[in-house]
Amino acid sequence: MNVTKAKLETLIKELPDTVDIEEVMYRLYLFHKIETGEAAIEEGKTLSHEETMKRLSKKWEN
Repeated sequence: MNVTKAKLETLIKELPDTVDIEEVMYRLYLFHKIETGEAAIEEGKTLSHEETMKRLSKKWEN
């Protein structure tokens, strides 16, 4: 997934003045997961609540 500089600049500006690299990496990871999820929603790659419950029920039975 490609990200624009503007989105990264916004992410960096939201960081505190002093931050460790782990926090930066975590926020980049979180940003990536949110972007991926939003793209999946736009593409219709979602499950209904009922389908999710069916899948989880099958998983829990095993």
